[in-house]
Amino acid sequence: MTTSSTGGVWQAPRTAVVTELLRQAEQSPSGPHLGEAGEIAVVTGLSGAGRTTVTNVLEDTGWYVVDNLPPSLIGNLAAMSDRLRVEADRAPRLAVACTVPSEAVVEDLAEALKELRAAGWKPWVLYLDASEAELVRRYEAVRRPHPLQGQGRLLDGIRAERRLLGSLRATADVVVDTSGLNVHQLSAQIGRMVEPGEDLPRVSVMSFGFKYGLPLDADIVLDLRFLPNPYWVPELRAHNGTEAPVRDFVLAQEGALDFVERALDMLEPMVAGYRREHRRFVTLAVGCTGGKHRSVAITEELARRLAEREVAVRSLHRDLGRE
Repeated sequence: MTTSSTGGVWQAPRTAVVTELLRQAEQSPSGPHLGEAGEIAVVTGLSGAGRTTVTNVLEDTGWYVVDNLPPSLIGNLAAMSDRLRVEADRAPRLAVACTVPSEAVVEDLAEALKELRAAGWKPWVLYLDASEAELVRRYEAVRRPHPLQGQGRLLDGIRAERRLLGSLRATADVVVDTSGLNVHQLSAQIGRMVEPGEDLPRVSVMSFGFKYGLPLDADIVLDLRFLPNPYWVPELRAHNGTEAPVRDFVLAQEGALDFVERALDMLEPMVAGYRREHRRFVTLAVGCTGGKHRSVAITEELARRLAEREVAVRSLHRDLGRE
């Protein structure tokens, strides 16, 4: 079994890893001694939503990744990490990519997470989601059947898996909607999320257009459609909220700055509470009609002011350039 000094994906030698974990499980029926706390990320979600891309990013940013490990063996993997701790001179960051083909595996994963937390580890679940239309497009592009499709339609398999994983999605620490993201965009988004050295929680302020639908991964949604729309100002229509003319117009509207201040006053105790609860990521979605003018300008202003308050924050614009 080989890994690099900065991380690695245990895929080719996976059989050896699983064999060793099974041996440990047989020798330690009461469960492994997990030792010093470290991070364990569990990457799961809908088939076709981007799990392979995410594990590649984690590997590139220094995580030790095991693909397709049965949930019942995650604790044994944590126990084996003592060697990695010695090599890296720090508690390692481990990641496990899990496929969940049955209700029994969902239950196994929930139990494994419970045991890890009780032993002092810091597991968190990254759930990858995508729309039905997006998943159909991806499966048709690669011409592969869905794992739960059987002899039925592709949509039947997708919907069955979504129902199966409903409880897992509801309790996930982070939900990422990969609809409309290509490999490079998803890689960049995950890379920003797992950058080391940032204070928790990491707040994402995201603009969007209501006409394209609510963001599935939003924790908080704010509606800016009460502000006058720069779209109806001819000289501003072609510009967007990152540009000074639109930004100045939006912020000069009655109620705009008051809205920003009230949003910040609301967010400050929430961020403090999320920090106490060890919440890792928070997404604030700010919407207007098309996601080009008002929401973009206010998103940038909120992100700027949150940064001034020493909050780990980034801004992103889901629908900018989509029109």
